[in-house]
Amino acid sequence: MSEAYLNGKFIGTVENPNEFIKKVRDGRRKGTVSNNLNIYYNKITSNIQMNDDKGRLRRPLIVIKDGQSLLTESHIKKLENNEILFSDLVKQGVIEYLDAAEEENAFVAFSREALTKEHTHLEIAPMAMVGLCTSLVPYANFSPGARISIGSKNQKQALGMYAINFPIRIDMDINMLHYPQMPLVQSVMHDVSNYNKHPSGQNMVVAIMSYKGYNVDDAVVLNRASIDRGLGRSTYYRPAIAEELRYSGGLTDEVSIPDKDVKGYKSEKDYRLLEKDGIIFQEAKVTEGDVIIGKTSPPRFLSSMDQYNFAPSSRRESSKALKHGEEGIVDFVLITENSEGNRLIQVKIRDQRIPEIGDKFTSRHGQKGVVGLIVDQADMPFTASGITPDLLFSPHGIPSRMTISHLIELISGKVGALSSRYIDGTLFDVEPEKMLRKELLSLGFRENGVETMYNGITGEQMEAKIYIGNIYYMKLRHMVANKIHARARGPIQLLTRQPTEGRAKEGGLRLGEMEKDTFVAHGASLLLKERFDADRTIVPVCEECGMVAVHDTFKNRLYCPVCGDNVEINFIEVSYAFKLLLDELKSLTIHPKLILKNKY
Repeated sequence: MSEAYLNGKFIGTVENPNEFIKKVRDGRRKGTVSNNLNIYYNKITSNIQMNDDKGRLRRPLIVIKDGQSLLTESHIKKLENNEILFSDLVKQGVIEYLDAAEEENAFVAFSREALTKEHTHLEIAPMAMVGLCTSLVPYANFSPGARISIGSKNQKQALGMYAINFPIRIDMDINMLHYPQMPLVQSVMHDVSNYNKHPSGQNMVVAIMSYKGYNVDDAVVLNRASIDRGLGRSTYYRPAIAEELRYSGGLTDEVSIPDKDVKGYKSEKDYRLLEKDGIIFQEAKVTEGDVIIGKTSPPRFLSSMDQYNFAPSSRRESSKALKHGEEGIVDFVLITENSEGNRLIQVKIRDQRIPEIGDKFTSRHGQKGVVGLIVDQADMPFTASGITPDLLFSPHGIPSRMTISHLIELISGKVGALSSRYIDGTLFDVEPEKMLRKELLSLGFRENGVETMYNGITGEQMEAKIYIGNIYYMKLRHMVANKIHARARGPIQLLTRQPTEGRAKEGGLRLGEMEKDTFVAHGASLLLKERFDADRTIVPVCEECGMVAVHDTFKNRLYCPVCGDNVEINFIEVSYAFKLLLDELKSLTIHPKLILKNKY
């Protein structure tokens, strides 16, 4: 006797569970039972779990009966001729969707050749067990799963051609690679997903060698000549948006160049790029602080008297200006209306990004690194046939990560470039490495992918043979230009009087306990006196009760709110955050008493 559950709810008992499950599955394949239902039998607890709720991950598999696949050649021909659809195969019970639970009761064959009588299902294609981005990684079955999943996540962050109508779109935070290419080593998924419509990388000549320690710790060294010819160049787009809002009492925002008597007027220099209508012109060069859209708003708090007084001085300045650290060129200006019928102004700003030290590059195998040095072509190593690599990759990234697919792609890409064809690197169905090596040998190169190289600076032949080939590299969206950040003095928070947080707000860089320890270890502990006084403040303290006293500078009078005038009050230097703590303790009716000792 087995208990049956539907979506976790007890619905009854079953005398013969195996027969019941067979009936349900047959009914599902024939169409008498919902196609969305999955059934799982747990032999240990003798429970039957059925699910047809939403949000389950299900995948399609071919049904096997007596060791024979239900998907026949005639089915495949009809699919090719568009006579039947995939959904028809599901209706016919040739293909069924299993969820994670029902998969526990299934025995899935990897390929048609591996079929036995015990198998219940067959993979449509072994590649189907991974997602889209993972299936784009060539030779993925030669690397650890962790690295492949990192590689697939990296592809989502790569720059490429995201949409062909990008000049007329206004999207947030967009990057466009100038010269995207199709990879030389592809998988079936590149064709299926129309990858050539939106490629996101470039084929580079990569040598695996160290270069004076500049590519230590995953860093890469780039060839300046390659960058000058357009390698890794991209454009960064971001919009500035302003709208004329309507307020109660018939008041509205107004897009125009603000008058000088408007509250919060910046300076004439800030408004210099605006045209008569208060909007910037196209192709204007802008840097931080420049106003892009001039705007004035009605005052925030209107009293009943002010309602009838519409003097321009009562308006306040609310223009859109470039934030701290931003710059670019105005790409285009769009004037339109939003859904409420208010006037909407959108200005798109572009900024050309040329690869620089600190920009992030990666291959499709989770081998990511930042640029550590950009070297002149004359100083780069070169092969006996005169090839200079675009990028130097450190050999230390290979042994611990075991990304063999990265090494195989170097050889495959080399073969593909020399024989001018695409190499098939589909997961579990790749062009064999032995054949590629044979082909490379027939093309006049060493079959193991190494070449004799010469030192670009001294001209000497290198003793070691260098592994060199072509590989698809991607520029990631993490660029130094978006992250570089420093400050000396600047804005502080109202509550704690400490520097603001974040790059956009011109914030400070926090120095924590560990950073403090590095200063001490370097023998620069006196630096801490300078570092830790961001919110230094001087407070008067009453010697009698130990509470913070009052210093009335206007009357030049010192007194304690508890003890009055006739007490000794001394000034001490504390962090403002500590003074805040004392105030919070007072609000909890705790008496924080400061006992002062003489310094001398």
